[in-house]
Amino acid sequence: MTAFPITPLLPALRESLAVHPRLVLEAPPGAGKTTQVPLALLDAPWRAGGRILMLEPRRVAARAAAGFMARQLGETVGQTVGYRIRFEAKVSAATQVEVLTEGILTRWIQDDPTLEGVAAILFDEFHERHLAADLGLALALDVQAQLRPDLRIVVMSATLDGERLARFLDAPRLTAEGRAYPVTVRHFPARRDEPAGAQLRRCVEQALAAHPGDLLVFLPGQREIAEATRALESAQAAGSIPADVRLLPLHGELPVEAQSAALNPDPEGRRRVVLATNVAESSVTLPGVRVVIDSGLAREPRFEPNSGFSRLDTVAISQASAEQRAGRAGRVAEGWCYRLWPESQRLEPNRRAEISQVELSGLALELAAWGEAELRFVDAPPRGALAAGVDLLTSLGALDERGRISAFGRRVLALGTHPRLAAMLLAPSDAVEIALASPA
Repeated sequence: MTAFPITPLLPALRESLAVHPRLVLEAPPGAGKTTQVPLALLDAPWRAGGRILMLEPRRVAARAAAGFMARQLGETVGQTVGYRIRFEAKVSAATQVEVLTEGILTRWIQDDPTLEGVAAILFDEFHERHLAADLGLALALDVQAQLRPDLRIVVMSATLDGERLARFLDAPRLTAEGRAYPVTVRHFPARRDEPAGAQLRRCVEQALAAHPGDLLVFLPGQREIAEATRALESAQAAGSIPADVRLLPLHGELPVEAQSAALNPDPEGRRRVVLATNVAESSVTLPGVRVVIDSGLAREPRFEPNSGFSRLDTVAISQASAEQRAGRAGRVAEGWCYRLWPESQRLEPNRRAEISQVELSGLALELAAWGEAELRFVDAPPRGALAAGVDLLTSLGALDERGRISAFGRRVLALGTHPRLAAMLLAPSDAVEIALASPA
């Protein structure tokens, strides 16, 4: 098996979990934590045949991690290592390591609070601080405290405040070194009144001409990826980008085959420009990338009081995210990173926890279903936003006047969507109303 930078730390990790049920593991991108830690725990005596669950923030990462681990074992996905994402699962009775997207853990715990047959839960890329991961950790800690003191919980990340998290969890903290090559970071200035698309095109053209290897371009969303692809295709038609350079999108809504094209080297050895959302920021490895071009933007949820929903806004990334993105250029050799924002622009040090800036009626419903509102969260949900969520659920009939979940509330929860939308879908009583609630 290939040695990874995290390999020398694995004995200490096993020793720690043998005597303590919780652990914080810090390891930079490229250290191998996502694919090596679960396999290293397969022979742990405390596992006693129980499954190891590993949470990933995105479906692309879940599939990729499971595939890589299965190949290391000389197997296909669904044997020792499998994955489970929304509407898709590749697991079997033989599966011992199961890679999940974050929201699935909540349903798993709500349906089986004893977590029968589960020996450990690994929270990968926890620094992204998604609401589903924070809730999953809070529920897992409650299960560990009340029902399963033998359950192991490992929180892993490349960029987080490990000391603070270790204090919160009352857990040991291990830090791994990464395998990183130097990355030269430059800010690529826009010309006067130059649109962002034109700046990006110039940067790609210059980077292809000046540097070897593939390019990874970070953009906030699918619309920007489509616009950039058209601009770069125009540049190819004009001859400023070689015609044999492949332009590949990478985001979570792509079919598996299209994702594989971005995650694997070109079979004919052609250079690639991968245009990706922040799905490529962590957990997945793109071989051959020597240059990163970073727009400095991402889509993140923000609560919109006027609508009562959270919406996706385009926002500036944090400094931690910028550093992680740049590091993608230094995975295989010396690399270069071009940032498409002014050097004078200052970024927030870390990403804010999603729980602090989204609508919380879904969280309030999960807490009511669990029957315990005082769970231990890394960052407590804002009282005002949580109270507003309870008020909404009460008005919808999902909670009774004492704040307990109703039979209708359990039907809402089972749909796995926003409570407002779930209530709308459950309300129709005839074919016309059904058609209005769920138009084709």
